[in-house]
Amino acid sequence: MTPARLLVLCALIAGIAAFFAFRLDRFVSLDALKTHREALTGWVAAHKVSAAAAYFVAYILVVALSLPVGAVMTLTGGFLFGPYLGMLLAVAGATAGATVLFLAARFVFGTALRTRAGPWLRRMEAGFNKDAFSYLLALRLTPVFPFWIVNLVPAFLNVRTDTYVLATLIGVMPATLVFVLIGHGLGAALDSGEPLTAALNGWVIAALVGLALLVLIPPVVRQLRARRVRH
Repeated sequence: MTPARLLVLCALIAGIAAFFAFRLDRFVSLDALKTHREALTGWVAAHKVSAAAAYFVAYILVVALSLPVGAVMTLTGGFLFGPYLGMLLAVAGATAGATVLFLAARFVFGTALRTRAGPWLRRMEAGFNKDAFSYLLALRLTPVFPFWIVNLVPAFLNVRTDTYVLATLIGVMPATLVFVLIGHGLGAALDSGEPLTAALNGWVIAALVGLALLVLIPPVVRQLRARRVRH
């Protein structure tokens, strides 16, 4: 492994190790959001551009390092920035972070892991070879594999970067929208002082409808893929 590749690998490992060593997950949780909501909302109101930039960079790091706080980060976006800007920042951050990991994995490992892969990767390779965009989009929309695996595997299977970015951008939108709406609904509930269980405002109801629609996506995608195979 070249020094440059080793440096990138060490940076990724160091970032993950630092997150757990310093227990940074304490600051990315619903409890932390509730405890510090006044300070956070005040900071966002006073410094909206810098706050949005900080959130965007933090989201990229969370996804690029595959840290287990992505859902809370998305909720936070809706909580702090509302449904529109929150959605934009979360989708952009998720796409950028996934692309950073994709490019880093391709640079560090190239196709070396492809030759050592098991049968499961071979099956995915067949799907990517047939139609990389549709297959990756289906993987994004149907949670068959964890998000970080779907971020990494295309790097080892020669998926084009533009295909990866576009499929990721579209594929993360439905789930992101649902979590952003939930986050915004929680923010409105906390601001009103009502118990969260009683705060079924329009945003939370929209998010619950979105969750129901997300459940319908996997069978629809499977039907479309089966139809394409038959034709």
